[in-house]
Amino acid sequence: MFRNFTLSLIALFITFQSLAGDIPALIWQLQADKSALGRKYTLRESEEYYDRFQQLYQDYQTKLNKVDFESLSSSQQVDYILLKNQLDKELYQLGLEKGDFDKVKGFGEFAEPLRIFIKDRRRGNRPDPQEVAKTFQELSGEVKIQMERLTDSDEKMERWQLAEKASRMVEELQKNLEEAYGFYDGYDAEFSWWVAKPYGKLKESLKDYSEFIKDYYSTSSVKDDGSGISGRPIGRDAIMESLKHEFIPYTPEELVEIAEKEFAWSEEQMLKASEELGFGNDWKAALEHVKGTYFPIGEWPEEINRMAEEAVEFIEGKNLITVPELAKETWRMRMMSPAEQRFAPFFLGGEVIQIAYPTDEMTHEEKMMSLRGNNPHFSRAVVHHELIPGHHLQQFMNQRFQTHRRMFYTPFWTEGWALYWEFNLWDKDFPRNAEDRVGMMFWRMHRSARIIFSLNYHMEKMTPQESIDFLVDRVGHERANAEAEVRRSFEGRYGPLYQIAYMTGGLQFYHLKKELVDSGKMEEKEFHDRIMQENSIPVALVRAILIDQDLDRDFGNDWKFYDKE
Repeated sequence: MFRNFTLSLIALFITFQSLAGDIPALIWQLQADKSALGRKYTLRESEEYYDRFQQLYQDYQTKLNKVDFESLSSSQQVDYILLKNQLDKELYQLGLEKGDFDKVKGFGEFAEPLRIFIKDRRRGNRPDPQEVAKTFQELSGEVKIQMERLTDSDEKMERWQLAEKASRMVEELQKNLEEAYGFYDGYDAEFSWWVAKPYGKLKESLKDYSEFIKDYYSTSSVKDDGSGISGRPIGRDAIMESLKHEFIPYTPEELVEIAEKEFAWSEEQMLKASEELGFGNDWKAALEHVKGTYFPIGEWPEEINRMAEEAVEFIEGKNLITVPELAKETWRMRMMSPAEQRFAPFFLGGEVIQIAYPTDEMTHEEKMMSLRGNNPHFSRAVVHHELIPGHHLQQFMNQRFQTHRRMFYTPFWTEGWALYWEFNLWDKDFPRNAEDRVGMMFWRMHRSARIIFSLNYHMEKMTPQESIDFLVDRVGHERANAEAEVRRSFEGRYGPLYQIAYMTGGLQFYHLKKELVDSGKMEEKEFHDRIMQENSIPVALVRAILIDQDLDRDFGNDWKFYDKE
């Protein structure tokens, strides 16, 4: 038996040694380890969680440092750089979150006996029911004392985000308590007899405390600009760090300047379409005309289907990219609820295209804004963005090629690719008439505006209300749609750089096409197919693959992709 155990250890050691030269396997292992630890350490707001995940990422940094980078194939060198960057990014983000945790952990120090009970339950340790009952009863009293002390104190948390984090910490304790109690309740009669009443009391106390501290912050941390939208500007330094992890060698100020140039170009195209429609220099009048072309209620989904098929027919007719038959077969659609449309007033896409259109629950004003904002000329510019060759085709291919790279997901690739096709199809005369050109330029101006208002917001140069006004006054949004867009940007589940990723990533792909396709170095179909087979990675590394760039383990991108004067 001892011999078998020794042989098993040797085999395990050999396996780990072999992983050192197999980066995809190392990536899969990290994903599995991260997932396993996430399932084990469910008290995310705890010292235990932060320490364990810091150790995980540092352990993988050590493994990666032992790899002979020069001996790797070019594809695995890319994987190495991706993994190294991911570990740096994870540790950076973990450090930020841990810093905030350190500011709020004192609000839960009284609950250490509860944490011990939760940890012991993981391995099924049999507790002393009478002691547990006593502990729970005492903790209920501690919660009451804590709330009374805080009520009489003026030392509130400096930011509402910290209050939310503290509230989440207590809520996690409550949920883990419920799970741990359920493990014993009914299976151990003595436990149930002693603990049921104190447990019920403690559960309610924690629920009350979680709600209490959610509002326990300085009101001066909420800058009410009239929009009712709250967010958390991350500051210039955090933007720079995030851009570094995306291999984008521009400052936020330079990206805003690029966006303003793109906006100006789009406005010139809008003016040309306006003149063609008979509105002269008043392109906003032309925009109003286009908004008024909305489809009747009930007929819109069929038109979406027609536009989706039209886009596929167009790109296949020009032999621009390979579209698998199964990809064309498997997409479908759903209608978004009024609540969802408060955050997403237009399309969302992927395998399921989600359609924003009025419902009978909306006010008349809301219905008209939704109709006008989802007219056929606006929509024709983005149905292909959401389906094929955009998000649906991306997701379809990501599930089939270089699947180990899916953990490196970046919106600069995902949103950038979908927007790139709006650029590419514009160049290929996809718009049929001036109304279509107005629709396409509306969205192009919108994506430039996203860079301008989101970066300025995160550098605390613009407020949410100023962002809304900017979208209404400069881009021509319906006000309700502008409010939803800004709410989505600052209160949704998106990262702080998500909204700049559309235009920035799109420009990266667009200029990469100029470098490789327009120069005659690659055929366009090969260019697009190769990108689809490398999965979601920073565009700078897509370029490195396509140009067969010599790489080193400390790859730092200096590709200045924007060259528009």
